Amino acid sequence: MSLSDPFTLCIVTLVAMSLLGLPIGHAMIGASILYLYAAGLDMGTAAEQLLNSMFTSYTMLAVPLFILAAELMNSGSMTIRLLNFCNALVGRFRGGLAQVNILQSLIFAGMSGSAIADAAGMGKMMQKMMTENNKYTPSFAASLTAVSAVMAPILPPSIPLVIYSLVSNASIGFLFLAGILPGLLIALSQMVIVAWSARRQNFPTEAPVPVRKLPGITMRALPALMLPVVLLVGLRGGVMTPTEAAAVAAGYALVVSAIIHRDVGLREFFASLLSAGRMTASVGMLIAGAMVFNYVVTVENIPASLSAFLLSFELTPLTFLLLVNLVLLLLGCLLEGTTIILVIVPVLVPTAQALGIDMVHFGIVVVFNVMLGLITPPYGLLLFVVARVSGAPLRDIVRDTMPFLMGMFVALAIITFIPSVVLFVPRLFGYSG
Repeated sequence: MSLSDPFTLCIVTLVAMSLLGLPIGHAMIGASILYLYAAGLDMGTAAEQLLNSMFTSYTMLAVPLFILAAELMNSGSMTIRLLNFCNALVGRFRGGLAQVNILQSLIFAGMSGSAIADAAGMGKMMQKMMTENNKYTPSFAASLTAVSAVMAPILPPSIPLVIYSLVSNASIGFLFLAGILPGLLIALSQMVIVAWSARRQNFPTEAPVPVRKLPGITMRALPALMLPVVLLVGLRGGVMTPTEAAAVAAGYALVVSAIIHRDVGLREFFASLLSAGRMTASVGMLIAGAMVFNYVVTVENIPASLSAFLLSFELTPLTFLLLVNLVLLLLGCLLEGTTIILVIVPVLVPTAQALGIDMVHFGIVVVFNVMLGLITPPYGLLLFVVARVSGAPLRDIVRDTMPFLMGMFVALAIITFIPSVVLFVPRLFGYSG
């Protein structure tokens, strides 16, 4: 292949523009337009694909609405109330504040849709709390923040799972249900490692919350705790579509923050809209670029060619999943998760379907791999984010991350090789896969 080949020229241009610092969404659009020009195709097709991908997908509306729900929760006191609830549950145990870090990620469940955003937002607050008065080392607080942020997008509601459903046609409702047990498994592995580390390193305990105060703390956190329940019941009960569920999440967060808690006024609401708009524009440009680039990939018949190539090796579902794990873990060290799901996964889906791999199970494996790649040395993007936020040396963060990484690799193996762990809850709700 040479630069005279349109697709080769497209790939080289994409890589070059990315290395020069152009946002990946813009780079994909620019490289795709160059491909259309070099191949003698109508360059207006790029605009057509961009508009079709952004404005004809009803499901796509779920993304900005979930982002707005997260912003509204963070602008009011819902976040603090949840933290107080988590502290009341596990703060009294040795290493309790570290357990609170994990539990808050479990409850917030990736409402921002990005592990990196979770680590830089709520994670920053948790790191500050953990390092006050030298309770924990900055590197341990940073590493725990990174690994707990990885867990969140597996759980419902999850924007990475929404985006995966767009490229695979898997049911969003069943994907949300499928993420519950794997998410709990990951949280359990992290809590066990924290408990083990607490005994070895004599981590501090927090002042126990009197039992008589627990009902009041729980009641104050109850509106926030009920949000995932409302969404799952609505989705599986057929009351709402995924996009309507996202609108309900945003409306619910607004009502709780502005009317029940009364800590979000017009100024805070406007600020939340602006912040959600900026994040939506960033994610939207990435999705638009990926859809244009996917058109190029489809024109080149890459998915079918790769599927035929892989099937020629007579791969079993098990060996294919092992290969997918390896590829996605490596890519996760270098690229943001949304990019991988939009660009790489559509190429893998036809082979997975040909091998009879369940698309809901495959979705959880894909998203977990992509998130896990963010904390895999030496180039895990999330490691650099928490290093910048905490100021701790990267080598110390990597060292403290390793025990958690080993536990999460075990969880990944269980999720990959025992599909029933992923599909148990969806099957309770009528999934036939």
